[in-house]
Amino acid sequence: MEGGIPMADKSAFKECFALTWKNPYVLRLAFSAGIGGLLFGYDTGVISGALLYIRDDFDEVDKKTYLQETIVSMAVAGAIVGAAIGGWLNDRHGRKPALLIGDLLFFIGAVIMAAANGPPLLIVGRIFVGFGVGMASMTSPLYISEASPAKIRGALVSTNAFLITGGQFLSYLINLAFTEAPGTWRWMLGVAAVPAVVQFFLMLYLPESPRWLYRKGRVEEAKALLEKIYPAHQLETEMQDLQESVEAEIKATGSAGKITYRELWSTKPVRRGLIAGVGLQFFQQFVGINTVMYYSPTIIQLAGIASNQTALLLSLVTSGLNASGSLVSIYLIDRTGRRKLAAVSLSGVVIALALLCGIFYHTTTNSPQVTPTVSSYLQNYTCPDYSSVVANAKSWDCMECLKASSPSCGFCASGTDKLLPGECVISNDTVKDACQGVDRLWYTRGCPSKTGWLALCGLALYIIFFSPGMGTVPWIVNSEIYPLRYRGICGGIAATVNWSSNLVVSQSFLSLTKAIGTPWTFLLFGVIAVVGVAFVLICVPETKGLPIEEIEKMLEDRAIHLKFWEKRSDNLEKNVQIA
Repeated sequence: MEGGIPMADKSAFKECFALTWKNPYVLRLAFSAGIGGLLFGYDTGVISGALLYIRDDFDEVDKKTYLQETIVSMAVAGAIVGAAIGGWLNDRHGRKPALLIGDLLFFIGAVIMAAANGPPLLIVGRIFVGFGVGMASMTSPLYISEASPAKIRGALVSTNAFLITGGQFLSYLINLAFTEAPGTWRWMLGVAAVPAVVQFFLMLYLPESPRWLYRKGRVEEAKALLEKIYPAHQLETEMQDLQESVEAEIKATGSAGKITYRELWSTKPVRRGLIAGVGLQFFQQFVGINTVMYYSPTIIQLAGIASNQTALLLSLVTSGLNASGSLVSIYLIDRTGRRKLAAVSLSGVVIALALLCGIFYHTTTNSPQVTPTVSSYLQNYTCPDYSSVVANAKSWDCMECLKASSPSCGFCASGTDKLLPGECVISNDTVKDACQGVDRLWYTRGCPSKTGWLALCGLALYIIFFSPGMGTVPWIVNSEIYPLRYRGICGGIAATVNWSSNLVVSQSFLSLTKAIGTPWTFLLFGVIAVVGVAFVLICVPETKGLPIEEIEKMLEDRAIHLKFWEKRSDNLEKNVQIA
């Protein structure tokens, strides 16, 4: 490339901000496509609050953990299919049609959920929403990446991540706004249709990706769009790079036709890109981020917060930090670089998960004792499991009470001090109302604790480290690391892995907390995060500031970097330093 490789320097963030008046067209493209990220984020956040009220409306959901996990995770299952189809759709018909179809599917799902009369229809709506979210999750960053100048590409793709976290924050505000409204959870889920409609109409008036147009032989259309994105002195260089990229693909494959999975794995830059891109998506999910976002109110209740509204309000803190972290990422991504930011992010996540493990271990091993039922309004409702072991009743505490399953039981805390012994009674609406009617706290998902508030600190620390790095880096790297010919299908594979991992984690989280305990569940995520740090240092290349076409050349020469502590000295990095 003439003139070397342009480096992303400390002015990248300022240049991104300057687009507001220098080239608002680029920002319009980025934010319109980024609404797909808003859909993704809103759905992730809204279900965490809605689930609290869905459990109140449907007893079968409240009593069956697998139904709660299914309602949450069916959107993820739909997203797996949506991402897989989206990869093909992007390559075959373009980025714009994929976003439009995703919006339509999301709208249909939101309407079905709002009108659902029971768990089955609710699950159907969640699947449709998942189809739309899956398509948007891999198409939005791809579209933004291909319509962005190289120097600020990372910052602009980070706007998609900001809109994801902004959508999550918005969903918590919506959840709080409707806590007292009739049909609480229906409003929460139905409002999701609004951003889908907004993006649909915005995208109708926006163009297709210029790089996709060039790849399909529509050179003049691509050039006309690139003229609006790049200054005149960079335009010819960009067109030349695109031409060389397409010619190299045709030379390597013999045609620009159908792609096979064998071809993906046998092509060195694609294989190395897939290892890095897919691995980042895997670790993003398996360090537990969406357990925090899907279940944060539930996690806070596990730490001893009894009230639904209080749990939602405290969850707003983690959601707000998540959105703030995405703004920090926009500033850092083209200054610090993708690889370093991801490694630091995962290292901080390890510390936060260790803290959460310790907090929940203390909470579960120091819960209040159970006292024999003495309150007249509760005497007929003593937990059967507790009654059957009355001889060893002194060994029972709140945690033992909540483990009872035939029938399920709840803990009615002492009226004078919630940390004093309380009563273990059958869990139903009558008993709950009787307990709360005399100003006593009612617990079914966690136990009273004097250190439970530290769980919020642990969750906040987790988000502070995760959001600026691993919240954005996997999507940015996957939007830029693949050769043009393979970008749609590889992005689809990576997004499918992301959603598949998300499904496994979200479907198993509550079951894991019941099977091995909350502290050991967070410890497991922490061990995976340690492995993730090593993976990033060894397998993920630095793509900061490189034009998309130059990243392919870097992957052609780059081997796995086992001695990650040694500075690389390959030809490409020399060129980068010279530039």
